[in-house]
Amino acid sequence: MSLFRTKSVEQSIADTDEPEFRLKKSLNALDLTVFGVGVVIGAGIFTLTGRAAHEVAGPAIVLSFVVAAVACALAAMCYAEFASTVPVSGSAYTFSYASLGELFAWIIGWDLILEMFLGASVVAQGWSAYLGAFLGQLGIVLPPEVSYGGVIDLPAVLLVLVLGGLMTLGIKESLRVNLVLVAVKLFIVLFVIVAGLMFVNPANYQPFVPASEPTEAASGLTQPLLQFLSGLEPATFGVGGILAGAALVFFAYIGFDVVATTAEETKKPQRDMPIGIIASLIICTILYCAVALVVTGMVSYRELDPAAALANAFVYHGQGWMATVISAGAVAGLTTVVLTLLIGATRIIFAMSRDGLLPEKLAKVHPRFRTPWVISLVVTVIVAVVAGLTPVGVLEEMVNIGTLSAFVLVSIGVIVLRRTRPDLARGFRVPLNPVLPILSALICTYLMLNLSVETWLRFLIWLALGFAVYFAYSRRHARVGTGAMLDPSKPRVVGPPGE
Repeated sequence: MSLFRTKSVEQSIADTDEPEFRLKKSLNALDLTVFGVGVVIGAGIFTLTGRAAHEVAGPAIVLSFVVAAVACALAAMCYAEFASTVPVSGSAYTFSYASLGELFAWIIGWDLILEMFLGASVVAQGWSAYLGAFLGQLGIVLPPEVSYGGVIDLPAVLLVLVLGGLMTLGIKESLRVNLVLVAVKLFIVLFVIVAGLMFVNPANYQPFVPASEPTEAASGLTQPLLQFLSGLEPATFGVGGILAGAALVFFAYIGFDVVATTAEETKKPQRDMPIGIIASLIICTILYCAVALVVTGMVSYRELDPAAALANAFVYHGQGWMATVISAGAVAGLTTVVLTLLIGATRIIFAMSRDGLLPEKLAKVHPRFRTPWVISLVVTVIVAVVAGLTPVGVLEEMVNIGTLSAFVLVSIGVIVLRRTRPDLARGFRVPLNPVLPILSALICTYLMLNLSVETWLRFLIWLALGFAVYFAYSRRHARVGTGAMLDPSKPRVVGPPGE
C-alpha cells in the first residue's frame, strides 16, 4: 500500500508556510485570467483553425471549437475545484498526491515535466520561425545557420534565456510583461477579426456541414491508436468531421491547466483560482469561434491554405500587408506561451522537490525574489538547449498525451477526494458530481486514443524511465514515507498502518 500513500491536504498547505520554501503571494483573478489567455492563445489561432476547416470539418469547424470547449470546461471545473481546495504549487501532481496516492502523483508529475519542457521548446522554435517570417517581411534576413531550421536556432535560445531570467526575478514581474504581450496579442486578434468581416461572403458558409467523405487512412505507427485497435476506416466532414475537428482543435485549448501551478502564489486562491481558470477558457473559446467564422467566411473551406490559412485568406483578397500584422501577433502570442510554460515547469518541479520525490535542494527559494531560482536556472538551460539544438517537431504530440493523462487523473481525483475528505472547504464545486468528472475522464481518454501509435510508444518509454527514477530514488526519499518534515517543530508525517 505504500505505493498509494497520500499526502494530506493539511500538510500540503502547511508546507507552503515554511520560510525557506515560501513563495510570494501576489496574484489576483485578473493576473490568473491573463496568465491563462497568454498560454492558450498562440500561433494555433492563426493556423490550426484553417487546417481543421480545410481537412475535416468545413465551416462547421465552429461547432468543433464549441465541442472542444465543452470537453475542456469539464476538465477545467475539476481543476478549479482542486485548486481552490488545495492551493499549493504543482497543479495535477499535488492534486493526485492528495487523492490518488504517491505513485499516481509521481506519474502525473513526470508527465507534466515532459509536457512543459517539450512544450516550451517546441513553441520557442515556432516563435523563431514566425520571427524570421516577420523580419523577412520587413526586409531583414537572418543567417540560415543560426536561425530557425539551422545548425543552432539562436533566436529560440535567446528567447528562452531572456524569459528564464525574467521568471527568476519574480512571478509578478513576469506577469506584468505577460500582460503587455497578451494585450498586444488580443488587439491583433480582434483587429484581424474585425478586418476580416469586411471580406466575408455568406455563400462560403454553404454547405455549413459538408457531406461525409471517406479519407485515406494512415498506416503503421503513424495511425491513431483507436484506428489500430478497432480497424475503423476514417472519414472527414459530416458529423464525424465535427468530432474529428474537435479532437484536432482541442489541443488549441491546452494550457489553461498551467494556471493551477500558481495556486500557491495567489492571494485568494479559493476565489480567484476558479475565476482565472474558467474565465480564460471562456475568453479563448469566443475568440477561437470568431476567428473560425471569419476565416471560413472569407475563403471557401476547399480553397483554404492549411499551412497559414488566416494570412493567406487576406492575401486572397489582396491584403498582403495583413500577413505582416498576423506574423507580429504570432510573435507576441508565442512569447507569452513560452513564458507561461517555463513558469509551469518550475512550479511542478518545485512541488516535487519539496516533497522529496526529487532532490530537496532544488526547491530553495531566493531570499529576495521569493522564486525557486535553482529550478528556474535548470529549466531555462535545458529548454534553451533542446530548443536550440534538437529537431523536436516529431515530439509535439507528446505534449498532448502528457496533458490529457493529467486531465484524466484530475477528473478521477475529484471524485475520490469528495468521498475520502468530504469535510474539506471547497471554494468551487464541480456540479453533478460524479457524472461530470466521469464524463471528463472518458472524453479525455477518447482524445488520447486518437493520438498515434508511435506517440503512445514514446509515452510508455518515458513512463518506464520515470518508474526507474521513482523506485531507485523517489520512493525512498519521499517525506511522506520517511516522516521528515521541513519544520522540525511540526508533527511527524506517518504513512498508513502497515507501512
